Amino acid sequence: MTAGDVAAALVERGLDQGEHAAATALLQRVLPVIDATGDAGATHVWWVPGRLEVFGKHTDYAGGRTLVCALPRGFALAARRRNDSRVVVTDARNDESLTIDLEVKGPARRGWGHYVEVVAHRLRRNFPGAAIGADLAFASNLPRASGMSSSSALVVGVAAALMRIGQLQERAEWKANIHDTLDLAGYCACLENGMTFGSLQGDTGVGTHGGSEDHAAILTGAPSMLSAFAFVPMRHLHNVHVPDGWQFVLSPSGVPSEKTGSAREKYNRLSEGTRQLLQLWNAADSNATSLGAALASTSTARERLEELIDRSSVPRWPPHALRARLDHFVREDARVAQAVEAFARADVNAMSDLADASQAEADTLLGNQIPATIDLAAAARRAGAFAACSFGAGFGGSVWSLVERAAAPGFAARWRPDAFAAPPGPAMLELQIAPTKIEQ
Repeated sequence: MTAGDVAAALVERGLDQGEHAAATALLQRVLPVIDATGDAGATHVWWVPGRLEVFGKHTDYAGGRTLVCALPRGFALAARRRNDSRVVVTDARNDESLTIDLEVKGPARRGWGHYVEVVAHRLRRNFPGAAIGADLAFASNLPRASGMSSSSALVVGVAAALMRIGQLQERAEWKANIHDTLDLAGYCACLENGMTFGSLQGDTGVGTHGGSEDHAAILTGAPSMLSAFAFVPMRHLHNVHVPDGWQFVLSPSGVPSEKTGSAREKYNRLSEGTRQLLQLWNAADSNATSLGAALASTSTARERLEELIDRSSVPRWPPHALRARLDHFVREDARVAQAVEAFARADVNAMSDLADASQAEADTLLGNQIPATIDLAAAARRAGAFAACSFGAGFGGSVWSLVERAAAPGFAARWRPDAFAAPPGPAMLELQIAPTKIEQ
């Protein structure tokens, strides 16, 4: 079996045919690393996509809605079982390796190793005694720190590999807490953000207070489809087909959307704002589980919360800042249902208006835009896109644009040299290869 054969199997299961060569190239880096371990056990291979967020900026963790899909770019990841308590991981594209001893918790690592270490140690604690020692190798063609969820894709891929190696699905702890794919997405989000999931106790996670939209898209995406979700708790709302004549084209801004250092503080502040709003509500009225639930509880909930804001005295959150955070949440959350209708009708004008409003309010109300993302969205419109908007955590990242499919190649060339077509792809895919040498 060759790397091309493995890529062909992924295409048969829904990966865009145009991505066959790129997937083959990733697998040609990953599979020799696993083959060199010398273990005769079966090799498990995963395709783990990135995520495109169309609408739903910073709404998921507050109980709002998002419209997302899986990308046709992502990670190739392969794994084999080890007979010890170590997880040996190699970034095959950048020729970087690390070894995690599951019996020892040392100082936190930096970079991608931090995410891998957090996942491995959390699984070991939540499933004590599980044999999750493994050799892992991965390679990605997602632009790094681009807002396309490369970090969450790595979390999901590593978690899936260690779960399969350790047969965690057979454990009582799993059966008590994880009943379907949405539960698995929720648990993977908790691996990342550190929250407790059911009886599976949490920790500090990777240090960001994010939600679970990325993990939902990565684990449930479908070719050519966008999916609308609501959160806290997570539930699927709708799937809507991208009109046949429309094409998403993406471009990184060139400014990384990091979730570390000062950027992490900015990201977490947006999450903090929704928690402050929920605390105001619960201190006065009820015990809602999320800001979204509070606002949905009565027809006058928003007006009531605005009154509470006006009388509030919250450190670091003056009333005007809380009002801006509330206004953004309400408006961005509503755009999800409006966008589902616009896609279903193939309504170009509606999509244009929705994207323009989302982009503008991410700047004026949410405050997570920078000149590079603002200018990139504007450049997309000038180049011929009928809709364009930044996406992801913000403070850098990428912009999506929508164009007529026939015009996509010319548009991408006019817009940015690194722009690429991004038809929604399938969810994470898993293959198992018999214990024979993989040819290159």
